[in-house]
Amino acid sequence: MAVLNKIRQRSLFLILIIALALFSFVLTDLFKNSDALFGASQDVVATVNGRNINRIDFMSRVETTQRQMGPSATSTQVMNRVYDQEVRRAVMNTQFEELGLSVEQDQMKELLKQNFTTYTEFQNEAGLFDENKLTEFIANLKEIYPERALLGNFQLNYDDWVNNEKSIAIGAQERTYYNMVKAGVNATLNEAEVDFLLENSTRDFKYVQVPYASINDSLVQVTKADIKAYINKNKKQFEVEASRDIVFVEFKEEPSLEDEENLKTSFSKFINGIVEFENGKNDTIKPFAQVKAIDLTNYVNYTAGSDLNYTDSFVKKSVLPTSVADTLFNLNVDNVYGPYKDNGMMKLTKMVAVAQIPDSAKVRHILIPHIGSTRAAADVTQTEEQAKATADSVLTVVRANRSKFPELVTALSSDQGSVEKGGEYDFHPSTQMVKPFSDFEFHNNVGDIDVVKTQFGFHIIEILDQKGSSKVVKVATIARTIDPSEETIDNVFTNASKFEIALQEGAFQEMAKERDLVVKPVNGIKVLEENIPGVGSQRPIVRWAFEAGTKVGDYKRFTIPNGGYAVVQVTKISKEGLVDTENASVTVLNEIRKEKKAKMIREKISGTTVDEVAKNQNRPANTAKVVNMKNPTISGAGLEPQVVGIAFGLNEGETSGLIDGNRGVFMVAVTKVDEAAKIDNYQALANRLSTARVSAAQAKVYSALKETADIEDNRARFY
Repeated sequence: MAVLNKIRQRSLFLILIIALALFSFVLTDLFKNSDALFGASQDVVATVNGRNINRIDFMSRVETTQRQMGPSATSTQVMNRVYDQEVRRAVMNTQFEELGLSVEQDQMKELLKQNFTTYTEFQNEAGLFDENKLTEFIANLKEIYPERALLGNFQLNYDDWVNNEKSIAIGAQERTYYNMVKAGVNATLNEAEVDFLLENSTRDFKYVQVPYASINDSLVQVTKADIKAYINKNKKQFEVEASRDIVFVEFKEEPSLEDEENLKTSFSKFINGIVEFENGKNDTIKPFAQVKAIDLTNYVNYTAGSDLNYTDSFVKKSVLPTSVADTLFNLNVDNVYGPYKDNGMMKLTKMVAVAQIPDSAKVRHILIPHIGSTRAAADVTQTEEQAKATADSVLTVVRANRSKFPELVTALSSDQGSVEKGGEYDFHPSTQMVKPFSDFEFHNNVGDIDVVKTQFGFHIIEILDQKGSSKVVKVATIARTIDPSEETIDNVFTNASKFEIALQEGAFQEMAKERDLVVKPVNGIKVLEENIPGVGSQRPIVRWAFEAGTKVGDYKRFTIPNGGYAVVQVTKISKEGLVDTENASVTVLNEIRKEKKAKMIREKISGTTVDEVAKNQNRPANTAKVVNMKNPTISGAGLEPQVVGIAFGLNEGETSGLIDGNRGVFMVAVTKVDEAAKIDNYQALANRLSTARVSAAQAKVYSALKETADIEDNRARFY
């Protein structure tokens, strides 16, 4: 009681302490989130040339695009696509405003007409575009907002329509902008003349080359200071984004050997049969071997609950599982083989029937489509019943007089691929046609003719010829996917948790080695990536690796696709800026060595002529003939633009100094100068240059605009 009284007496003091603690907590969070502290917007996905891309609008567009791209596209892929579109729109808008480019109301009406003239929603009774229908549609979108309306194959709301109009307008502005750019990149006659001279003026020269390879790499010392100096000298080349290196181990939820054995044991009721008591009554399961062919679909698909449905088809040996194909193919009818493991499943297979069928067949047919049949043309008006009646009538005619087959093909068949051939399909295997068609032509005799129904309609098929003969089999298979048991799944979770706990006491690599776990490294992950090689789409791992509080050595467990866990550790944090010397060394070592070798070669060379240097260095003096500036390649030395350029600056008989080339140190002596004779008119060449420039202009212009734009990318905050 005395303690309680003291607390009551000092309640004001305690309240003050708690308040200060809460204030400290809030202040700490603010400093962690500097954007909130300094008033930066939390709803801006990116800023391009001072224009904000709003998060709410952006997410709405992502949602719409996701519906259009379907479930196969990941949310990150969709987000990146929308981001690229929005950045392009902002970059180009800056140009449009500076130039005063706009789309006026009359032009917008014409653009909408061009884009939607084929939509039936905007057509009148005559099939012509009706502006009033377009106006009504837009007014309806406004009225039902935010509900969606159907347009063509898509559903959209008023916001989607507005964005669509903006895209159409920007498209028109871009075309105008690029046309202006293209008009300014045409080549002049002077440029055409220069290009002509570069290609047709030539030089012959003697040269000596002392290759860099003549000095062993081990004799050239490259220090970290050398690498750093090279990076600073070529900063543009070595600018990199922020990245992370990680390592991880997987704990997959894979079925154990015990899980496989338990599943194999469960097949005994299909092998031997069983009487089960379920739902208050006895349920008899026949042995698989005793099931009649007519009952196989129900037995396999429902009684046995197979994960693969029964297919009532004959197949060749090549279609059977490779590991057991010989055994299955030679089973007697009604014999059962298994259970056996195949492609992640446990299977039990019964031989249903054996037959001999032709290797190929030649047929002709007449196809009578009906409303709703696959690929039926718009002018097809017959119902299924009417199409069947027509096919039966045609069958009666051609059975009585087969010479009428070709003219009936021309008059009635909708299979345009065979009409010109009298309805014929030359020799083909049993896998080429749809199943009902193939069953008829390969399981009947030459001369047989009948009506066969497929998804395309009704076919009047006549078998003209058959070749060869092969054994085929019909099998029924009960298949169950081998899934991990609850016990196995629990063990995987336990092992992942134990490993994660062990990391508190030991190094990642050591703890993994003790448990025979494979450590997989992934380097250079960028902030907006989502795929981790080995575990697939794992955006949560990337987000965690780039969080402000994540440090080198931190680790965390993540759930992975298809079941299981990955324990991940960050091994390196690389900030945005210049690449570090360690990573740069791979690409710059050779260049730095070349510079040092060039210096070493120069120091040991004596002589002022090609022959003197060749003798001094024990290298051959070579000749290069008809070398031009357009393709600065030296016979025997390769591409050497620096060397060729210097040679073109010399007069006949002159000798160069030492030249640091791509593959060695050179000296050249020009022996012949051949200047191209001018031609009367360079217009044709100017036209060719203009065409090449114009075709490349569009892609290059946007790339240049984007590169010079002021872009602040905040996507990583939201995705």
